[in-house]
Amino acid sequence: MKQVSIIGGGPAALMLAAQIDTAKYSVTIYEKKKTVGRKFLVAGEGGLNLTFSTSEDALIQQYHPSGFMAPIIRGFNNQDFINWLNQLGISTFVGSSNRVFPKQGVKPIEVLKTIVDYVATRGVQFKFNTKWTGWNRQGDLTFENEAAVTSDIVVFALGGASWKVTGSTGSWKSKFEKRHINVLPFRAANCAFGVNWQTDFINIHEGKPLKNIALTFNNVLAKGELVISKFGLEGNAIYALSQKIQDRLLTEKEVIIYLDLKPKMAVNQIRSKYKNARRSKVTDILKNDLNLDRTAISLLKQFTDKNTFSNPDALVQTIKAVPVVITSAGPLDEAISSLGGMALDEVDANFQCKKYKTPTPLAKC
Repeated sequence: MKQVSIIGGGPAALMLAAQIDTAKYSVTIYEKKKTVGRKFLVAGEGGLNLTFSTSEDALIQQYHPSGFMAPIIRGFNNQDFINWLNQLGISTFVGSSNRVFPKQGVKPIEVLKTIVDYVATRGVQFKFNTKWTGWNRQGDLTFENEAAVTSDIVVFALGGASWKVTGSTGSWKSKFEKRHINVLPFRAANCAFGVNWQTDFINIHEGKPLKNIALTFNNVLAKGELVISKFGLEGNAIYALSQKIQDRLLTEKEVIIYLDLKPKMAVNQIRSKYKNARRSKVTDILKNDLNLDRTAISLLKQFTDKNTFSNPDALVQTIKAVPVVITSAGPLDEAISSLGGMALDEVDANFQCKKYKTPTPLAKC
């Protein structure tokens, strides 16, 4: 029976261990922490978004570059994943913006335990507190305080470089670079973005949500909600645009995103409500006729001048596209996930590392 070593104990490692044919392969997961799935639990603190209830094509477009992931997703798509969870006894429901979550009342730790228990029943071995350190001269895997391991297949599921406390330190980068394998620098993804708030605004509205909004950047639309933080903006709507914003920030000091405060209403509907309002004070119309809360109104004031705010037509247009200036991305270690890592041209369509030159015949990244 061929030996398969999986380095890392995150979701990718667990999914592989759950799907691989254990009648043909002897599988061991090596995890440097005392348990697996620690970052999975961190992600679950804000709501465990398992996947999206969208079409297969729409799901593919959420990956970059989308073409690279297309055959993988078509082979096992979001509905396949939901069905698999159901088979394990993990029921799901569709929440806002087509996000799929465990049914209400089910905690992330319960989902993780169910998956880990299933993997264990398949005969997969777990080696905890076992830190991978590289390779010896024979090409065997080396570990801290453990004997070297020879494997027929090695799968590197090493994660990114955010939330280092969970084990995702990115320290593996240098090990591959020593083998002349290109590893792209890590950058924050699904992170907060900096906004220079006015002092009066942030003193009042820090921590307040902006619900049922939409963001547009570079002709890409994302719906959801945001939270005002001292640093700037965070939340699922801006996370969906994080890679595109990050890419632009590489070449520009500031970028502008456009915030739609009433995504379910067309401009002409808003204009009609505004003009037919019985009230004369602008803030009263925004609050009572257009149902904008105090935070949304204050944000609108920050990013519009007096002439725009007092001009009904201009204000209506701005409600649908508030120009918010983004100055920076949040710290990498505070990001939910990270960009970068193994360059795609270093792996083939099956994620096999092209330059992995050791006696081991196959290495997946």
